[in-house]
Amino acid sequence: MGGLGHVEFETLALGGESWPGVHVWTDHPAESCMASQYAGWAINPEGFFAMGSGPLRAKARVEKELFEKLAYEEQAARGVLVLEGRSLPDDAAAAWVAKKAGVSVDTITFVVAPTASLAGGVQIVARSIETGLHKMDTLGFDVRKVVSAFGTAPLPPVAKNDMRAIGRTNDCVLYGGQARYTVCADDAELSALAERLPSMTSSDYGTPFYDIFKRYDNDFYKIDPLLFSPAEVWLTSATTGRTFHAGQVNVAVLRASCEQ
Repeated sequence: MGGLGHVEFETLALGGESWPGVHVWTDHPAESCMASQYAGWAINPEGFFAMGSGPLRAKARVEKELFEKLAYEEQAARGVLVLEGRSLPDDAAAAWVAKKAGVSVDTITFVVAPTASLAGGVQIVARSIETGLHKMDTLGFDVRKVVSAFGTAPLPPVAKNDMRAIGRTNDCVLYGGQARYTVCADDAELSALAERLPSMTSSDYGTPFYDIFKRYDNDFYKIDPLLFSPAEVWLTSATTGRTFHAGQVNVAVLRASCEQ
């Protein structure tokens, strides 16, 4: 989150059960989540692929459309990039990243974690706020209006392989994520946004993510993009003080996912 967010472990009460969970909050949502935490940079030199997240994105600004909307950039001599996967980038991949980011290759720190690991699980589940902001952006809402955010999501047990882990970690946000946003917007705008924001508004909602993923032949881009958001949201107007709530936690799907 580029040093602009906070992440802690805590116990969550969901459906009368206790779950280990991840609690995240920030007073710089657009910068820490969309300009850093969001895995939006495809690291795809020949022979290597991973999605990149972390603060180096704000220096590279390869995702031109997003960073133009955020009106945000950073200058830095060093950078950190997080990769979800089991393969470390080789020298050629590191050089490719360095060239794109405009920094020396020996000034980049890569953080790599498989999805089916404790570290990999935490870094995905800690995206409870980020997924909501990303969906706001998808719906055409200016995420720079969000001035503070607070979110939680349960942490699943480590899965037997990365494919199962992709399912479990996504389900923890889609069916167990809860996020609260303070927004500089009027009541009518927030009321309309709240109705569309939770994951349950998607046509693909209702079954474990692993099953959805298999149904679309393991192609993320075939899945309804409106699925990727927290299960439950609260939007509070910084102008009027009114709060708008939508969605709900779905413990049944969470249980089914963690038993797969």
